[in-house]
Amino acid sequence: MTFAALQISTMSDMVAAFRLDLAAKLVLAVLMGGAIGLERQLAGKASGLRTNILICLGSALIMHISMTLGTSLGSVRFGDPGRIAAQVVTGIGFIGAGTIMQSRGAITGLTSAATIWIVAAIGLTVGAGFEVEALGATVLAMVVLAGLGRVEYRLLRMQRSRDCTIRTRPGIKLDWVETVLFADGLRVVRSETFDHQNDRVFELVVRGPARQFDIARAELLDRDEVLNVMFG
Repeated sequence: MTFAALQISTMSDMVAAFRLDLAAKLVLAVLMGGAIGLERQLAGKASGLRTNILICLGSALIMHISMTLGTSLGSVRFGDPGRIAAQVVTGIGFIGAGTIMQSRGAITGLTSAATIWIVAAIGLTVGAGFEVEALGATVLAMVVLAGLGRVEYRLLRMQRSRDCTIRTRPGIKLDWVETVLFADGLRVVRSETFDHQNDRVFELVVRGPARQFDIARAELLDRDEVLNVMFG
């Protein structure tokens, strides 16, 4: 046996003994999950640095175990290595669902849930040994979260016109409705009023920044005079 072959054999034994391959995967998972988690932390999101690191780290570990478990008792693989990993996808759905909140028609946390899902996918990819693919997915996720966030913010500031139906108690004046909407950055472009025995209905066309419509709806529904609000 040559010196080079002996050296390679010794290095392979060292990697196997200290599980350096697994250690490298876990460190990479920490770095990738941490990169996305740091962006979320700086954005003030609940699923921040530690959350995303732990999800990515756990996914990588589970995927590595899933890939190696089938050959741990011999050289022939048995079983399906994807079965354990598939449970991560199911389990991460419960965590993601917990980050989504709904209050009076306004839904928040969808981006955080999607981030948790992609971080778990990156962890699984690292655990399976596809480090280059995981790195590419991490870069793309960072671009979407950091770069497109500004684009999304600008879109939400763009002026839009939407149909609005506001059902109030009898006797409520249109001026009152317009004042409440104006306080939330919206103005009434066109209006019709319909009186019924138990309520008064305003059919409106409202114009303003896109992000203000959900805010205005929640604000109106907090008023005792308002029974229901619907934006078309």
